[in-house]
Amino acid sequence: MKVEEIKNDFPLLKNREIAYLDSGATTQKPIQVIDSVKNFYENYNANPHRGAYSLSIEATGIYEDTRAKIAKFINSKHNEEVIFAKNASEALNLIAYSYGMENLKKDDKIVLSIMEHHSNLVPWQKVSKVTGAKLEYMYINDNYEISDEEIENKITDNTKIVAITHVSNVLGTINDVKKIIKYAHKKGAVVVVDASQSIPHMKVDVQDLDCDFLAFSGHKMLAPLGIGILYGKKEILNKMSPFLMGGDMIEYVYEQETTFAPLPNKFEAGTQNVEGVIGLGAAIDYIEKIEYDKIKEMEHEIVSYAIEELKKLDFIELYLTPNLSNHSSVISFNIKGVHPHDIASILDSEGVCVRSGNHCAQPLLRYMGIDSTCRASFYFYNTKEDVDKLVNALNKAYSMFERFLKK
Repeated sequence: MKVEEIKNDFPLLKNREIAYLDSGATTQKPIQVIDSVKNFYENYNANPHRGAYSLSIEATGIYEDTRAKIAKFINSKHNEEVIFAKNASEALNLIAYSYGMENLKKDDKIVLSIMEHHSNLVPWQKVSKVTGAKLEYMYINDNYEISDEEIENKITDNTKIVAITHVSNVLGTINDVKKIIKYAHKKGAVVVVDASQSIPHMKVDVQDLDCDFLAFSGHKMLAPLGIGILYGKKEILNKMSPFLMGGDMIEYVYEQETTFAPLPNKFEAGTQNVEGVIGLGAAIDYIEKIEYDKIKEMEHEIVSYAIEELKKLDFIELYLTPNLSNHSSVISFNIKGVHPHDIASILDSEGVCVRSGNHCAQPLLRYMGIDSTCRASFYFYNTKEDVDKLVNALNKAYSMFERFLKK
């Protein structure tokens, strides 16, 4: 499929004259995903696991079939290792509270990378304060990468948890999580992978990685907002206490005691976002139809073109690794001397959508010595015309500030 054909599947991109370059925050939704949600509500709307009547049984079947589809998609060994959450943030909090709080003690070490999104950082701060465990960071080098030396110096015999982003949402750096997992396991640590920025763009195989936990959000990979996935190894999940309590996660409830349902229900309290689950299943179908190899090829072409064109602008500062084979679809940049919010506003007036701010990664930007950046994040539906719009808009933005910057 050509990009032009793909773009026709996305109603918003057809209905609005914009260059949408904020897929790292949320992707646009193809009509196939939108229709799957509509079809569910028109033909199958009932509460899964709640009724003995046929409509509820059909809804349960669709819900659980989608779980099986997701398990296959990430190559999970068991369907029940896939837990539905509202997003990656909730999934990561579940790990921190249900595993971290119960398994860490004073002077144990939690090792994070400085690249972490706040969702994979703030919960571990809470765990460290409550348990007395020590929080330590792996820092990036001048190429915006984590060196082998840094990994080996920070992950020690006292390390009990390593939490690592697969792809930085600011830098686009692809971390070698397989290598980190292997080394962490040698030291006896459990590894949590945030795959929110990787799984939209590349195949993620949990058995090949051998990660203990993995989390991602559906809305960054074409699915509706409000649906996320927690993967955990069955033997670990079985030993964990529930994070949320309520309907459908119980076995028996007495006045003073409760026993909990087996996996995955134990971690899915209350009525779930069934439409989100259905939409995520349709998003996976769409991605598999295009295939990751093709997605990678299309994105490589457009991101390489964007980097090439942005490098021609001598007023732009780029924050990305020179090793582009180790770089994903995110490009962070600034116009020297101009606040990113001002740049983003001017770009918006030209129909170009980029994000500006700290990208929920304040410790990383502070370590880099900056407050915020603009970020253009691409997906397979972007075109060279989108890049050209970005470059033209940046030239306009610079021209508005040029006389002040040269004083």
